Amino acid sequence: MVQFEVPAIVPADPQANVTDLLVERAKATPDLALFSVPQGEGWRDISAADFQTAVIALAKGFAAAGIQPGDKVGFIARTTYEWSLIDFALFYAGAVMVPIYETSSPAQIQWIMEDSGAIAIIVESSDHFQRFDEVRGDLPLVREVWQMHLGAIDALTAQGEAIEDAEIERRRQIAVGSDIATLIYTSGSTGRPKGCVLTHSNFVELSRNSAKALDAVVTTPGASTVLFITTAHVFARFISILNIHAGVRTGHQPDTKQLLPALGSFKPTFLLAVPRVFEKVYNSAEQKAEAGGKGKIFHAAAAAAIEHSRLVEEGRRIPLGLRIKFALFDKLVFSKLRAAMGGNVVYAISGSAPLGARLGHFFHSLGVVILEGYGLTETTAPASVNLADKAKIGTVGPALPGVGIRLAEDGEIEVKGINVFKEYWNNPEATAAAFDDGWFRTGDLGSFDSEGFLTITGRKKEIIVTAGGKNVAPAALEDPIRANPVVGQVVVVGDQKPFISALVTLDPEMLPTWLANNGLSGDMSLADAAKHEAVRAEVQRAVDAANATVSRAESIRKFTILGSEWTEASGHLTPKLSIKRNVILQDFAEEISAIYDEPVQTTNVALGG
Repeated sequence: MVQFEVPAIVPADPQANVTDLLVERAKATPDLALFSVPQGEGWRDISAADFQTAVIALAKGFAAAGIQPGDKVGFIARTTYEWSLIDFALFYAGAVMVPIYETSSPAQIQWIMEDSGAIAIIVESSDHFQRFDEVRGDLPLVREVWQMHLGAIDALTAQGEAIEDAEIERRRQIAVGSDIATLIYTSGSTGRPKGCVLTHSNFVELSRNSAKALDAVVTTPGASTVLFITTAHVFARFISILNIHAGVRTGHQPDTKQLLPALGSFKPTFLLAVPRVFEKVYNSAEQKAEAGGKGKIFHAAAAAAIEHSRLVEEGRRIPLGLRIKFALFDKLVFSKLRAAMGGNVVYAISGSAPLGARLGHFFHSLGVVILEGYGLTETTAPASVNLADKAKIGTVGPALPGVGIRLAEDGEIEVKGINVFKEYWNNPEATAAAFDDGWFRTGDLGSFDSEGFLTITGRKKEIIVTAGGKNVAPAALEDPIRANPVVGQVVVVGDQKPFISALVTLDPEMLPTWLANNGLSGDMSLADAAKHEAVRAEVQRAVDAANATVSRAESIRKFTILGSEWTEASGHLTPKLSIKRNVILQDFAEEISAIYDEPVQTTNVALGG
């Protein structure tokens, strides 16, 4: 059994809770800008001291409204400054937040509120309220509903004016490290969401140790970021808490269509994103270059960037010709992409899915070091991450300080340490099944190199076994296909079938530009595009490229392009844009059957279905 454990850098404090991180920050740097909120064309800073004052005032409001220490409060909202304000106000009031994705259906809202035992809920918009209101009659425990769009924050703050500071100080100190800090429900890619009990120590110890490990990213003077990933997800939630501990200036942009303008005015030093965001940045730049007749220049620049980064990482000498080309492309292409991201981005933290070496090397040559990491809700987000001074593109880095990672006999990744959750809420059977002698079973498969850098190789439950007995990891094929600009999502199928095939959806954002660049009508519908010869040929090229990376027995023999897209609203993607494989296999069973109804010439690997 291969195992790597990294000792904690910061001594554990079993008495500390999340509120201590803000108390320490406000005391150390009261005037430091901890947040910036949109104001006109720019941003208005909020200092650490002012944030703490606002947190305490809102915590008083919760106390005045009858919220008691230990009470659970549901929360549905987009990624904004108010998210962190409410998060810490509930911590200060001694309550336990139960975040709910803003895209959750009424049935999902009902399950989470009911299972958690929440007695109140905060909603941001009328839409959120309407979805909750549909199931309100089935939630007798809920006695308070606060609507932010109707001024709930100001009303609560006013309501709490009579509460003494000492009462909030008493409440905020009740919880110790082993107590529940929040109850986060898994996104439900398989089965009903389970509530993960994350403790105060999970956040405190992980924040303190991660700040040391990621020192160059989060504690460098002037460190700042714009959060746009939903803070209901543990990935952004942890970073938002880490930023308060480390003193990172944080802005928010919930509308990703407005992300580039926000980056341009905010000028962050690091970003937090999922791989799909980096794919979109690359594909958008590529298609913009194609539209301007500069496609060949962009492709040459990308090739030079990737080659240059590979040589740098390997410590090899850069040939003079490549140095000259790289300098030219840096001026013509790379500088414009850096400017589009605000001009100051040096690092990007990527998680939730594999990034791929191609994009890692491309952005590295732009001057943006993507620190790919790995983790789950059950590990309070990161278990491993590449570090500024210790990174290997294509891996998810070494274990963080205070964390141990090992591989079981079948290659399953197991995690133990300061970040691992306490239990599944009201589900002792699932909790018992999730642990192996104190190590959390992640369900993911991986491998280590000699230095302890982890590489994710697949998902244990997703391994396909063909009728011929060949084991196939879908991600190895899906990730490179998804990188193509016309592809939205892809699911590889073939369990107990004679060969591997795939379902493909088109990207509705990138498709019009690609069509126009290829002399076709940009307003072609998804259904028509799915049948168009040129689109099918482009998808075939993506499939052929993926097939070139695997053995013939693992290659995709046929594919079907669907005339619709998979979205969170359609029930086929999780809020972090992961595919719900089991739902897709069920909903598109007829399309899958049709693939195998037609005979296939096994002498030809590259077949479109």
